[in-house]
Amino acid sequence: MAGGSVLVVGGTQGLGRELAQEYADAGRDVVVTGRERARAEAAAREIGGSTRGVGFDLAEPRTIADALADVADVEYLVLAAIERDTNSVREYDIEGALRLVTLKVVGYTEVVHALLPRLQDDSAILIFGGLARDRPYPGSTTVTTVNGAVTSLVRTLVIELAPTRVNALHPAIVGDSPQWRNMPEERHRALVSRTPIGRLVTMAEIVHASRFLLENQGINGLNLPVDGGWLCT
Repeated sequence: MAGGSVLVVGGTQGLGRELAQEYADAGRDVVVTGRERARAEAAAREIGGSTRGVGFDLAEPRTIADALADVADVEYLVLAAIERDTNSVREYDIEGALRLVTLKVVGYTEVVHALLPRLQDDSAILIFGGLARDRPYPGSTTVTTVNGAVTSLVRTLVIELAPTRVNALHPAIVGDSPQWRNMPEERHRALVSRTPIGRLVTMAEIVHASRFLLENQGINGLNLPVDGGWLCT
């Protein structure tokens, strides 16, 4: 289905936007989504090309199908939306936990469900998780849980959607991303010291890995960490 669109859910900022920009610069039809329609449309204008923006909140999954109703055939579907959540069992924020679980498990799955008629056998789906699934930290109770759920979601979607391919990417801290670019120097040194490649991974490397998972037709059911070797230390 050459010429299908690239849909990046969570494409208004961060890694999702960087990947959307990559495909737009290559002349692809790109759709980016964000929680607010105006922001998604503004991001689409900035990305340029034939990019357009769609607004919906993944944490309100009953709104997703209508919001995506006019999105045409999708070749690559990228689920990259993320919200930061600091939560612990001792001081448990139920509302925050419910929102993140709904967003990244129910919301992601509903996007796939809504788009099934517009996915083809040679379409590919990429889901963003994170290394908190393997490296918990204080306050990562919900984040670690949902990123573990992404791993399981990939496995079941591979079976349910066959032969459509489904993979996940689990990035470590990305040193030049907007979120981490201005981290305190002491923390940066500590993170680099535990990374075998001697530096943090970059946005360009995440984009390159994303394209590999989407475009290589032999790759299916893979949960790929992009971490510079963190999981080996």
